[in-house]
Amino acid sequence: MNARARISTLRRLAPLALAASLSACAHQVGSAVQPAAPGFLLGVWHGFIFPVAWILSLFLPDVAVYAVPNNGGWYDFGYFIGIVFLGVGSHRGSKTVYVRTRRG
Repeated sequence: MNARARISTLRRLAPLALAASLSACAHQVGSAVQPAAPGFLLGVWHGFIFPVAWILSLFLPDVAVYAVPNNGGWYDFGYFIGIVFLGVGSHRGSKTVYVRTRRG
């Protein structure tokens, strides 16, 4: 890759890098998190119902796929568990793969 191509690539990636670095600065305001904010168990539930909530959120403005404010890391962990292990990311059936090899 020559020098011009590198500079061109860097110019295209610079706005993306700037946006990513600015989004990393976002955080929840401490006063917005209430003692009754959703925690781990509601995170699991929200992750589990994500597909339905997402479809409803396209048509109903009062439906969201993620609770804000929440209590932070435990809600996020529950949300992850709900999506990956219970919801969309889970594999409900076993798939068997057969590999045949030729002899000779």
